[in-house]
Amino acid sequence: MSTTDRTSDPDALARADDAGAPDRAGVPGTPGTPGASGASDADGLLAEQLLRLTRRLHRIQKRHLEPVGITPAQSRLLRTVAAFGEPPRMADLAARLEVVPRAVTSLVDGLETAGRVRRAPDPDNRRVIRIELTDAGRATLRELRSARRAAAEDILAPLTAEQREVLGGLLTALVDPGPEGGC
Repeated sequence: MSTTDRTSDPDALARADDAGAPDRAGVPGTPGTPGASGASDADGLLAEQLLRLTRRLHRIQKRHLEPVGITPAQSRLLRTVAAFGEPPRMADLAARLEVVPRAVTSLVDGLETAGRVRRAPDPDNRRVIRIELTDAGRATLRELRSARRAAAEDILAPLTAEQREVLGGLLTALVDPGPEGGC
């Protein structure tokens, strides 16, 4: 198969990736093992499609956030701060976002410089710093809602309302698999 054929064939990328993978034939439950189902090949292709979709979502979201003057990571942090009932500690944010505390510090620094959040001492423990939304941060959240709706419309435009509903259910099952399917 020529290079041109591979680039025009949607399954060629998955086959090319498989060609570079280490040979796992003979390992029970892996592709290439006698008796292994073709489901693993389909699952591999599905995983690749999900990764491509994730990258596309990120690009579209970034494009819609540029006019707001915020990065996707800052957007996520701002939304997370707003979701807490009281101003969270940096450690609370790191835990909720599932990132290292240093990553939160960098994001808070950027948002604080832009006037969207402020560090405030905890009234009960002056060694603890809490992160509060400012009026500018709340205004940015309103802009983010519009930007996210526009980004979602871009990505979901090819789907009918019924397909969107089915996709929503499938994504919920993947994102929140319950106690048996969690990591």
